[in-house]
Amino acid sequence: MADSTPVRPSWPAIKRGLAGRCPACGEGRLFARFLKPAASCPHCGEALDGHQADDFPAYIVIIVLGHLLVPTMIEVNYWFDIPLGWQAAIWPTLTAVLAIAMIQPVKGGVIGYQWARRMHGFAVR
Repeated sequence: MADSTPVRPSWPAIKRGLAGRCPACGEGRLFARFLKPAASCPHCGEALDGHQADDFPAYIVIIVLGHLLVPTMIEVNYWFDIPLGWQAAIWPTLTAVLAIAMIQPVKGGVIGYQWARRMHGFAVR
């Protein structure tokens, strides 16, 4: 018994989500606000409210930032003599800026992956 459900390729959907676009058509905006996805795509009408990204995008951002910033901090401390007060200002600020810059694209990628794999609320559509 063959499954007649059309295939949804993962990589194109993830790339569209990372770009903040609808994972189905790639044209409509995925987010209505900074981290709130639109209820549906304004271009193709695909329902986008079925996602359950929850905390997974934040975990991805934390892991990536940790792997980027910790070695960077170690190397900067090894090569330069930056006063501790400056470091106390630089590293948390850099971490916050990078986390804010990364969270929306990562959440879009997670939603695109869920859409492609018909996970959660995308399973019935």
